[in-house]
Amino acid sequence: MQPVVTAKRLGWLAATTIILGVIIGAGAGLLTLLLYGVEHVMLGYVEGSELPGPFGVPAVRRAISVTIGLAVAGAIWYFLRNKTTKVPSVKKAVAGERMPVWQTLVHVVLQIGIVGSGASIGREVAPRELGAMLAQRFCDLFHIEGADGIDRRMVVAVAAGAGLGGVYNAPLAGMFFAVEILLVDVTLEKVAFGLGMSAIAAFVAASIKGHHTFYDITAMQPQSTPTLMLFAVLCGAACGVAGAWFRKGSQWAESHQSHDKHILWQMPLAGLVTGLAAIVVPQVMGNGRAAAQLGFSTFVPEGSAAAGASQSASSAAASPWNLLAGGGNVSGSASTAVNAGFQLSQSNIAMLLGVLALTFIAKALVTLMTIRSGASGGVLQPGIALGSTLGAMLGLIWILLFPADSVTACALIGAAALLSASQQAPLMAMCLVMELTEAPSAFFVPVGLAVAASSLVSKWMLSPCKVGSCFGSRWRERKE
Repeated sequence: MQPVVTAKRLGWLAATTIILGVIIGAGAGLLTLLLYGVEHVMLGYVEGSELPGPFGVPAVRRAISVTIGLAVAGAIWYFLRNKTTKVPSVKKAVAGERMPVWQTLVHVVLQIGIVGSGASIGREVAPRELGAMLAQRFCDLFHIEGADGIDRRMVVAVAAGAGLGGVYNAPLAGMFFAVEILLVDVTLEKVAFGLGMSAIAAFVAASIKGHHTFYDITAMQPQSTPTLMLFAVLCGAACGVAGAWFRKGSQWAESHQSHDKHILWQMPLAGLVTGLAAIVVPQVMGNGRAAAQLGFSTFVPEGSAAAGASQSASSAAASPWNLLAGGGNVSGSASTAVNAGFQLSQSNIAMLLGVLALTFIAKALVTLMTIRSGASGGVLQPGIALGSTLGAMLGLIWILLFPADSVTACALIGAAALLSASQQAPLMAMCLVMELTEAPSAFFVPVGLAVAASSLVSKWMLSPCKVGSCFGSRWRERKE
């Protein structure tokens, strides 16, 4: 039953949208600045499009930073989870469970702290929890409890989505996170309410932390191609399988997460393992920005320049490929400044595939280990990183047959497809990746096709009754 639209109801919705949007946006902006501050203190760098990861940081400092960060966080989390009121998940908060104020604030700061120190986990849960807690207090203050059809559950969910939209400047993704994942109810009112609050939060947050493109995809051709549509279907199916397994892995890690005294040694151990892995693959550290950019910066061969794929020399110089090679000077045209100064050819494709595969495996394992050790955080950015690297791997093979396509476009498709599969939220995944990359609107078509394919495959993979097993069980029943 749809609520009755009255002037009082519209007034409350408008006031809630504006007030919470401003407050949550300010919180998201401050959390981003906190992340930059922690990175500066612990690692001596600040992430950005010019430097997506701690590539120039000495290996010893990387290892010490992430180990200390997770050790301190583990001790504080042990106290929070065993000596005080526990902080519920956002989904439980939407269902009505109370989020304590100071415990939630400490919980949020700890998540930002471990990501800033180099832990392999997403930072997007922190602003969502902050938004949900603030929304609960707002509802308490103004006695919003279903009066005039304004549901407290809707307000908390939309506020959590606004936190996501604010921290990543992604209002569409924030709105779809609220209605697609938390509420599982896409109505016109909820979409309008969620989009309005997320848009305000994104605007306020950007005014505090600044507006910067999260991922550089300038090596991508400006227009889609028919062959890219075919790639989207195939890549979507592959990412559906990988995303389903990543979802199963993250769910297992969360269900077996340490909460007792084991957290005091398991979290530092996860930090040490992350630091050791970063000796070989420094892009595994952090929320996944560096690993994802590795896929987006796997450039195009010379033959694809005719299709409009290009990249500036400055962008190539700041790519993870160049940084991994020592940050040498990049000069000349974009077609010759590919992959840290060497042209993409069949002779070095094996090496590129090896680096991407190692990044994919290391990022997945280290992220799951971090969650299993007791750390709280998200898997949205790690999911994008895994999808980007997998898409780039498939793209390297694809462009041997169809050189008009770029590896960057393949990585973009893979990022959205795997994220959709792992989150079971196709609309949120598609919008988040498109907003973070500021991709041309023409790529909504191949990205949407890949997301559709990955969603279907992952749903089948995650279903308790697959086609083969169901057929087999039914055959056995008939036989008996």
